[in-house]
Amino acid sequence: MFSIDDLSGHKLQRLARLVLGYITMAYVWDQGDGDVRKVLPRNIAIPYCKLSEKLGLPPILVYADCVLANWKKTDPNGPLSYENMDILFSFPGEDCSKGFFLISLLVEIEAAKAIKDIPSIFKALEHQDQDALHKALLNITSCLQKALKVFKQIHDCVQPDQFFSVLRIYLSGWKGNPQLPEGLLYEGVSDIPKKFAGGSAAQSSTFQCFDVLLGINQNAGEASAAAFLQEMRTYMPPAHQKFLHSLESGPSVREFVLSKNDGSLTTAYNDCVEAMVSLRSYHLQIVSKYILIPASRQSKKPETSEEPSEMESKGTGGTDLMKFLRNVRGTTEKALLKKD
Repeated sequence: MFSIDDLSGHKLQRLARLVLGYITMAYVWDQGDGDVRKVLPRNIAIPYCKLSEKLGLPPILVYADCVLANWKKTDPNGPLSYENMDILFSFPGEDCSKGFFLISLLVEIEAAKAIKDIPSIFKALEHQDQDALHKALLNITSCLQKALKVFKQIHDCVQPDQFFSVLRIYLSGWKGNPQLPEGLLYEGVSDIPKKFAGGSAAQSSTFQCFDVLLGINQNAGEASAAAFLQEMRTYMPPAHQKFLHSLESGPSVREFVLSKNDGSLTTAYNDCVEAMVSLRSYHLQIVSKYILIPASRQSKKPETSEEPSEMESKGTGGTDLMKFLRNVRGTTEKALLKKD
């Protein structure tokens, strides 16, 4: 049995977890055609669960694994660009894994550049410095717009049929999934099957960060969408969860902007919110192209069974994806401030 005892250091532990996550997803889903494995053998299950517990993550492949921890530079001295990067591990489906995971990572990198402005923002709020806040909000908007520009490169790197029919299957979880209604049994760990959601963009702490920072209250939207976003935080690394919690405990950008009643500042704030709306609108377009349209074509095939159709509108996280994304976008739009 694989031992985790000699895995010293966070980086090595994350890498080992990534390997075990890939092995797990391949073992559970690799037969295809509904022939899924319901029991994860103890030689994988025990070390995977021990390591996951140590790292504070659930024993399933999550966004922080396949996107944030699954890359390398081709030329170590070169830039962080698609042309100079590759993924460490891939699933079947030609270059679909590389395209999907690297574009997701590059979107994260562009958006995350704005996080460095957060200390400046909190300092501006503390000192009532409208000019400093205005400058920081402009930079956040710029970073989010660049993230959207990178997001649009996905069309050149990922084929819809490969994503829908191959990669999407391997990223699926065993919560809200009719193919594993009871969940997955981790042999040697528990006598009861466990249910976990698959990897999802909702597990990105970066975009939940900007919701919190801008005062976009997703709890004001549909309860199921808000609950799903909160649940997805438990699939983030503990440090990311603590970061979001610290932001929630900080001063409110939105309330400060409202209190100043300054047209220029309100515009800068709204531009940030609009940039988030644009990203979420584009995400809806991507879901249509990469999930709904291929699913529609598949459902028209005479040999298609009824069971897969239950998953047609579901994301890898196990939620009704279009409904969820529309709710999140709608709540984001409602955060826009009215101008006098």
